[in-house]
This record gives sequence, C-alpha cells and structure tokens, in this order.
Amino acid sequence: MGTCGIAAGAGEVLSAFRAEVGKNGLGDMGLCTSGCAGMCSKEPMVTVETKGGPAVLYGDVTPEKALRILKDHLQGGTPVREYALGIGAERDEIPFFRKQKAIVLRNRGIIDPDRIDEYIARDGYAALEKALGTMTPDEVIEEIKKSGLRGRGGAGFPTGKKWEICRAEEKAPKYLIGNCDEGDPGAYMDRSIFESDPHAVIEGMTIAAYAVGASHGYFYIRTEYPLAIRSAQAALSQAREHGLLGANILGSSFGFDIEIREGSGAFVCGEESSLIHSIEGESPEPKQRPPFPAQAGIWGCPTVINNVESLATVPAILREGAEWFSRIGTPTSKGTKIFSLVGAINNTGLIEVPMGITLREIVFEIGGGIQGNRKFKALQTGGPSGGCLPESMLDLPVDYESLAKSGSMMGSGGMIVIDEDTCMVDVAKFFVQFTNDESCGKCVSCRDGSDALLEVLTRIANGEGREGDLEFLDELCLAVKNASMCGLGATLPNPVLSTMKYFREEYEAHIRDRKCPALVCRNLIRYFIQPEKCNGCRLCAKNCPVDAISGDTKTVHVIDHAKCTRCGVCLEVCPPKVSAVMKVTGPPGPEGT
Repeated sequence: MGTCGIAAGAGEVLSAFRAEVGKNGLGDMGLCTSGCAGMCSKEPMVTVETKGGPAVLYGDVTPEKALRILKDHLQGGTPVREYALGIGAERDEIPFFRKQKAIVLRNRGIIDPDRIDEYIARDGYAALEKALGTMTPDEVIEEIKKSGLRGRGGAGFPTGKKWEICRAEEKAPKYLIGNCDEGDPGAYMDRSIFESDPHAVIEGMTIAAYAVGASHGYFYIRTEYPLAIRSAQAALSQAREHGLLGANILGSSFGFDIEIREGSGAFVCGEESSLIHSIEGESPEPKQRPPFPAQAGIWGCPTVINNVESLATVPAILREGAEWFSRIGTPTSKGTKIFSLVGAINNTGLIEVPMGITLREIVFEIGGGIQGNRKFKALQTGGPSGGCLPESMLDLPVDYESLAKSGSMMGSGGMIVIDEDTCMVDVAKFFVQFTNDESCGKCVSCRDGSDALLEVLTRIANGEGREGDLEFLDELCLAVKNASMCGLGATLPNPVLSTMKYFREEYEAHIRDRKCPALVCRNLIRYFIQPEKCNGCRLCAKNCPVDAISGDTKTVHVIDHAKCTRCGVCLEVCPPKVSAVMKVTGPPGPEGT
C-alpha cells in the first residue's frame, strides 16, 4: 500500500477483507497488496480478479463496501457495478488513465513491491542481464544517449552525456547517487516509485553503475518518507539475496552495492553539490561549479547523481531499445514524464504522460476539470522554482523548452491546478516565503534578495503597496536570477515574474485600488450583512469570536468593522437559504458594503 492509500484508509479495508476471508473459509482466495495505482483521489482502490472473469477496479472502498464486494463479487460472481471504476477493458477507458502511457509506472497497482519474484515475472532485471551479458559499458552509454533521455529531476541534462563525462574521468572510486529528496510542495513522484516498484530503481542504478564504472552507490531519501525507506531497504536485501547486488552480479565480474542515506528534508539538497555535502556529513550548501559532480563529487571522486524517475526509466530503454523510447515525445524531449497532479482539480493523483501532451489535456481530460465547476485560473509547474501559466497557455505542449520559454519549467514534476478563488499575489508570496525559509543563506542574492521580495509582496498583499513596487520587483528578480550561485537561487524569482507577467492586473488592483479580486488577502476584504436578507437568526453573532456583530433576534444584524478580524466565521455559519453575509473588497461603499 502506498502512503496515499494508507492515509485514505486502505489498512482498514485490508483488515476487513482478511477478517471475512478467514471467517468464510475462503482459503483459496489470494489477497495481496500493491503500491499506489496513481488515482489518489479514489483511494483506497481494490482490484478483484477471478478465474474466467474480467478484472474489476473498485474505488473509494470502505470496510463496509469491502464486505459487499466479497459477498456479491467474490462469492456470488457478480461485480458490484455501483462501486466499480472499470470492469475489464473499461479500465483503460477511464478518463484518468486513457491518455497516460505507463513506462516507469507500468507495475503500479499490479505487483507487490515487497516481492522480487513479481518484479522478475514482469521482465524485471532482464535489462541488467542484457547489459552485463551482451553490452560493454560504452555501448550502454551510447544506447542511453540515443534514447534522448534527459534528467527528470528538473534541469533536463542528457543522462547519457552525464554518464559519459563520469566514465571518462580516470580518478577512482566512482559513485552513483539516486536522488529521492524531492522537496517541492505537492510533489511525490519519486516517493511513490519507491513505494510501488523499488526494484526498477535498483535495476536502473545498477546499470548506470556498470556504465560509469562505479562500485558503490547511495539512495538519498528524505527521512519524511518512512514507507519509501522501508520499501527500499527490503528491496535491497532481496536483490542481494538473488545475486543482483554485491560481488559478481549475475555471475559477471562486475560488483556494485547500494546503501541508504536519509536526508533531513532541506529543500536545498535538491541541488547536487548540496546533496553531496549532506552525504559527506557537511552543511548542505552549494558550491561553485565547475568542476561538476560527474568530475569531482563525493570526497572529490567522480559521482553521477540521477533522480529516481530517471533511473527507473533506464531498464525500459535497454529492454525495449533506444529507438522505441525516442519515438515517444517531441524532437527535444523524449519519452514520458511523471507529474503529481494536485490542487483544485477533480482527479488528483500521479500521472505518467508522453512528452508533447498539452496542459489542457492534462487538466481537463486526465484531471477531469476544476472542482465545483469553478473557473480555471492558472497551472503552476516546476515547484517553487517554477511559474504560473494562465488559461491562454493551456495548449502549450509539455516539453522542457516550451515550459521554460513560457516562464515556467518542467522541474521534478509538481503540477498544481489553481482556480478562480485563488489570489496570484498570495501564490507568489507563498512560494517566495517557502524559498526564503529554505535558503541555505550562503549566497547574499538568494538570502537577502528573497527577504526583500517577500517584504514587498507582503506589503502589496496587506494593501500597502506603492507606485513603483512592480518595477522594483522586476529589477530585484533579475538581480537575484543573475547573481545567485546555484540553480535554486537563480530560479526562486520565477513565481513572481510569471504572476506579474500573466496576472499583472491583480497586482495593480492590490496597489492602486486596494482590492483583492479573488477575495483572499485578509487586509483587503470585509464582511457585510445584507439588510434585505438578514432574518435576525443570531447565528453569526453567537459564533463571532470577537463579538463584532450586534443585533437582536429577528432584527437586522450589523458588523462593527473596527472589531472585525475578517475570520469569515459569519459567512460560514449563515444558512445557505439565507445567504445574508457577503465578502467584499475595496473601499467601503454606501451602507458599509
């Protein structure tokens, strides 16, 4: 079970099945777990397979529904249609899955991640066997270069080229690092891969080690991922027992092993040199490059750092061939990309899509559109270093160059959908606050620059913006981008720049009109009771935490704005059939509106 399934109650569902199977003597019935199937909004999910019958995928399963599924489907032979997301081939037609292409996630929801035999049964470790048995290290590197695979951690550097640089170094030993320190808010791609298919990462990393000539590697996993760490530990033990790690792998002369290092969750460790410092036991701060880690990494030795998704892609490329992989995607961005699709969207979850798919297809077909039929406002990609794209950019194809040209970036794969009820000034402030908190402080432009950006954004959100603030933000963002040492500092202004580019009118409304059009910024909103609707029920007055509402029973109530803290409780408790309380923005109008 993945983290999302457990959080949604999958453990209780599993217990319900186990208890009933035991009671009813259904000993011949197999019951097993799998990692996240991707559709997190429908967890807990259960797949039922019966002899001669179609596989049925159930969603939103509860312990009570589990009993009905067991009785009607497993004992009675009739699937419970009202709980089913898809029966047989219908599963592939579910909008969430229809446009996806699972390469890295091909085993999701299918195999038990704790059982290496299930991974092997689906051609697991066949690519490693091919590499060690029939290819030289140079041929492996050439195959990865031909595939066009680019790093999935954010920068998009060609993976084969990175391996080639490391292999060319004469210094030894050489190291491999599998980076699972994803720190972007809302991103969980690498965690989910470890939880659902850890052997794919081990196989890919072992192939990479063979290619560059490394004998030791590290999985760098953030300590907030206990399930991923446990899954990786169990898989490493199994791989050693099967002769897939250690000395003389698969009877060859090649030896390689992996150990786990837990990161403390510092965002800056997403930057390669900071991550290396963390493994070395030093303060996680970036350093000037070159030399690059592939030339001088851990303890000054050549080191390749690949993120988990990149490594898990490698076995498929060697198994199916570089030509097969390079036919997927766009001329410059090959293959597929995994995104965590979250925010104000109906179908949240983990998706793997071919490069070149449009943002509109992701949001409105795979994601099923905006929650509550509200209006789409923006799509944030690339995490805190990325940008916010408006509706006019929805037909943009997903590839490294198009996203960067638009003012955002691919990043590691975070994708947050934003609806009309969100203030873009507030969004920019949130991400700058995040990067300001996470700045290592070494670089003046990042440390003090993010301080200054946050100060101006806070002033604007508080209704104290000044003429000239936007021009100052433009200049400051440019200075921070140009003067920062590492990629994290150089990209931290992106949320500010993209929101000012595409949503400038919202900034201007805050500064010039003292309005927050989305009704979010607390200092720019007020609550008002409409006299013609108020029936004097006193619910708002009774629940107001600061006694700011006056009025007797069955008389019109009034809010004292000098006392009101704009907490919004009055709006929440006002009965929908009355709807007397309004949230408004801008200077007070007639009768206090």
